Amino acid sequence: MRAALSRISRACATVALAVTGLAAASAAPAGASEAGTAATLPVETHFSSGFLAGFLKPGEAPPGANDFSCRSTAHPNPVVLVHGTMESMNDNWRGAAPLLANEGYCVFAFTYGGTTPTSPIQGTGKLEEGAAGLASFVERVRTATGAPKVDLVAHSQGGLTSRYYLKNLGGTGRVDRLVALSTPHHGTTLDGLTELSRTLHILEPMNEFVVGPACPACLEQEVGSDFLKALNAGGETVPGVTYTNIATKFDEVTTPYTSAFLAAGPHVTNITVQDQCVLDGTDHTEISYDPIALTHVLNALDPAHPRAIPCQVVLPVTGPLL
Repeated sequence: MRAALSRISRACATVALAVTGLAAASAAPAGASEAGTAATLPVETHFSSGFLAGFLKPGEAPPGANDFSCRSTAHPNPVVLVHGTMESMNDNWRGAAPLLANEGYCVFAFTYGGTTPTSPIQGTGKLEEGAAGLASFVERVRTATGAPKVDLVAHSQGGLTSRYYLKNLGGTGRVDRLVALSTPHHGTTLDGLTELSRTLHILEPMNEFVVGPACPACLEQEVGSDFLKALNAGGETVPGVTYTNIATKFDEVTTPYTSAFLAAGPHVTNITVQDQCVLDGTDHTEISYDPIALTHVLNALDPAHPRAIPCQVVLPVTGPLL
């Protein structure tokens, strides 16, 4: 319960942020998809309710995603969403998917890394296998849409999965941008991985699961793992891809939070959400629903039309917490 109590404390102390700003951005599409939705989709801004809505349906696409007939003149690169550890496309992306669809993007998502496709707990298999699934899914999207390149938006482990695909499985030349939210590019501590299980409240009685054979992805994300040594050897980026990394100082899973940053370079942008909005109390799981972080995602995908970061203070928001 420690993570949930921490979220409540920060919400009461700093009040909820930017919900109205995100709603306003969603209500005014930058360029409607030719095969877009007829009405504006509701955008979830709370991790707890979004996670609960999607947890038992890991194979179901989040709202706004996986219309394979979609075409967008305003945003020709389809956006592929890559979920994190112990999450699925449906519980990870019920904020970002409808927001991007409302903005006129063609949005696609897939679920990977579970013991079975219907298991609520996904993203635990080897990252190499998840990257192979990403490679296959990107080809499916490119074939359906006719787009030569896609953009990737990834949460946590999803950023490592994406980088492995770029470096080792032919992703270079097929991807234009990678936007990573709280990805442990340089690994995280064992305490961070255990904290994830506590936050999701799905492994509380059996934390040994996190470091056991049931979650090889967890071991690969530990500081100093062979996977990370190989992934970061010879440079952390590949030519032709623009990288944006978005982190929060309150990350209790990717620890330290600066592990979410890549080495500085001409095609790398590292962002801490509190630098733009000091009151933002989002943590690791919440960041994929956070209005401030999602506005940074919009700006990373379309830097020619930057949005003001919504740091409006509104009344405290209460809702279900895991």
